Amino acid sequence: MRSVESIVKLDFAFSQFCLQHKFNRQVARVSKTVSQTGDGLTYLLIGFLCYLKGGDIGKLLLLSGLLAFAIELPIYWVVKNSFRRRRPSELCQFFISHITPSDRYSLPSGHTAAAFLMMTVISYYYPDLLMFTLIWASLIGLSRILLGVHFLSDVLIGALLGFSTGYASIQFVKALV
Repeated sequence: MRSVESIVKLDFAFSQFCLQHKFNRQVARVSKTVSQTGDGLTYLLIGFLCYLKGGDIGKLLLLSGLLAFAIELPIYWVVKNSFRRRRPSELCQFFISHITPSDRYSLPSGHTAAAFLMMTVISYYYPDLLMFTLIWASLIGLSRILLGVHFLSDVLIGALLGFSTGYASIQFVKALV
């Protein structure tokens, strides 16, 4: 039980650091733009562009990505609705949410899960893009904290979920071809 208390204390301390400073609104504007690059439409566009322009590798990327999302989304939904963790602004009146989240609960971060899923799939098929996709996925996760809709642990668990499902889908597709 002490480890859970330690995680909660760290979550609150990190959120306080991220959300209670004089540049909060300016940071939130940038974070909103970064977060929007992690919306589903971006991933569909990347997948279909790779399919159309990337030859066999692009087709494998699209297949792996679609399979990964087919695995990740049900796990995300079950975890989110099982834990029912409230969002930072619901738990502390000093934490401001700069956007309206698309669902009610906080754990795990779906944007982060999707970003790390795509980072894993893209960087497997296009290894030269690893650093770019890792930074992009990490910034999406950080943006969710800076927007006040997730705690650090929500983002870390989302990253683990995304990476794991991306990796599992790649292994499955490799076994097929």
